[in-house]
Amino acid sequence: MNDSSQYTPPKVWTWDAANGGEWDSINRPIAGPTHDKTLPTGKHPIQVYSLATPNGVKVTAMLEELLELGLEGAEYDAYPIRIGDGDQFGSGFVEVNPNSKIPAIMDHSISPPTRVFESGAILLYLAEKFGALLPADAANRAECLSWLFWQIGSAPYLGGGFGHFYKYADEKFEYSINRYTMEVKRQLDVLDRHLSISQYMCRDEYTIADIAIWPWYGALVLENVYDAAEFLDVNSYTHLVRWANEIALRTAIQRGRIVNRTWGTLEEQLHERHDASDFERRTQDKLEDSKQLSS
Repeated sequence: MNDSSQYTPPKVWTWDAANGGEWDSINRPIAGPTHDKTLPTGKHPIQVYSLATPNGVKVTAMLEELLELGLEGAEYDAYPIRIGDGDQFGSGFVEVNPNSKIPAIMDHSISPPTRVFESGAILLYLAEKFGALLPADAANRAECLSWLFWQIGSAPYLGGGFGHFYKYADEKFEYSINRYTMEVKRQLDVLDRHLSISQYMCRDEYTIADIAIWPWYGALVLENVYDAAEFLDVNSYTHLVRWANEIALRTAIQRGRIVNRTWGTLEEQLHERHDASDFERRTQDKLEDSKQLSS
């Protein structure tokens, strides 16, 4: 281990609010709201409060997939929760998700209106509500749910572990990066071996398991998170890359990944989503801006 110093834990840990790191300002060891802020509510039954992080993309991609299937009840309004600004600690959001993490939804199509938080719970809730993207056959359903919960259990090693120490931490520690790199590469191998004998995560059926896994592991191998594709030698996982590229071509995925996105190029941002026409309007606005710049 090449860490510059050894750390001896104290008998009782105390919070040092200025402990460094890109996300230092939003991390704290207590729950509950820090300020009063009412959440907006749009015209559709389903209200999404989120950000286009991997977990957030799961939900907007799921809703776009349901709409692609012609399920009009899946129409939704999506409002950004800017976690860098602490929106997740507003009183309205804490009422929807006491854990102060995105994504969260409110379903106003039932009485009383129902909150659902945690991305895996939202995917399962929507799949059961609309009877879609979840196999009806018992064996296939079990396979689908196994991979869904595999993602939920595995992604913290990728995000909070590898992503944090490789990409976001102020200091780079060999021990931490090696520890989480080893685990992430093991996970990539798990996926690659499975996808060598299966088109999708649940055999030949596209399901919520694919929708859950793609924003994390598909985005990783396509170089959309952590800038670590070369470091992890992702091209060696050929079956995983095949799957990632195939899913990336889906219209619902392309739409879902930009909803509540507030960074990157303008063509990849749709801060709020209230109607399918928002995507077309965004494209038209971009064309008009281009014409003005060129004139």
